[in-house]
Amino acid sequence: MPLSPADAGALLLSLKLGLVATSLTLLLGTPLSWWLARGEGAFRQAVGAVATMPIVLPPTVLGFYLLVLLGPRGPAGQIFAHLGFRLLPFTFWGLVVASVISSLPFVVQPLRNAFEALGPRPLEAAATLGATPLHAFLTVVLPRARPAFLTAAVMAFAHALGEFGVVLMIGGNIPDVTRVLSLQIYVYVEMGRYGSAHALSALLVAIAVVSMILVQLWNPRGRRLGPAPRRHL
Repeated sequence: MPLSPADAGALLLSLKLGLVATSLTLLLGTPLSWWLARGEGAFRQAVGAVATMPIVLPPTVLGFYLLVLLGPRGPAGQIFAHLGFRLLPFTFWGLVVASVISSLPFVVQPLRNAFEALGPRPLEAAATLGATPLHAFLTVVLPRARPAFLTAAVMAFAHALGEFGVVLMIGGNIPDVTRVLSLQIYVYVEMGRYGSAHALSALLVAIAVVSMILVQLWNPRGRRLGPAPRRHL
């Protein structure tokens, strides 16, 4: 069944959102995961809990509070308005912010687990050879944690691609602006066009299946990818 122009636009917007959100989530999640795995202090436990919270928090609740925070009366929205920037709600970049926050646990948990499993010895050996912390991270940690990074990227991309509640709350349902694939399915269901909804749903199911297969291939020994044990939170 060929995609209609509306379907194609929603698919392209979803792919753009997934790529941008995944890149930003990896960029933010990598140093956060490293600090959670290797840092010290009681404050780290609270940050770890907050970073994991989107897994259990209803997406509509997360979207609502983001809407309040980023709206014209919210603190972040007032700062944006004072600086002369456009408000983020009901824009593509609002979707990006929401997707980054909701996808953060799917990046932080695999990376944190990989960093904790690495142990201190490889970095200590690199330090004895004169490597700076940054050089040791790039040449020792990243290669060893490559499967975790691949897993995190796939999980974050798939999650951003299929997100519905938080996207609807922060972005609305504006064609060619914020109407991603999941929202296009919702529109078809509202219209009673179940055949079109089935086709797009099957596409998302196929992406999810491929994502899970890739995750299993990159983690052949079944390394733990879920939330960290309670003692680490």
